[in-house]
Amino acid sequence: MSKIFLRKGETIDETLRRFKREVAKNGVLAEARRKEHYIKPSVQRKNLQKSMRGKRR
Repeated sequence: MSKIFLRKGETIDETLRRFKREVAKNGVLAEARRKEHYIKPSVQRKNLQKSMRGKRR
């Protein structure tokens, strides 16, 4: 979990921008989106194979 503390003389907007940058860098939001719904292992393999086919071409 990212922790951002308000610095002296820093506005809330600047702190929020810093927090968003930290969350994006750590991949927290992407991880949450990926885990939003359960995906069966067979479907995961199928999606992986499909993406690999596209990369080979």
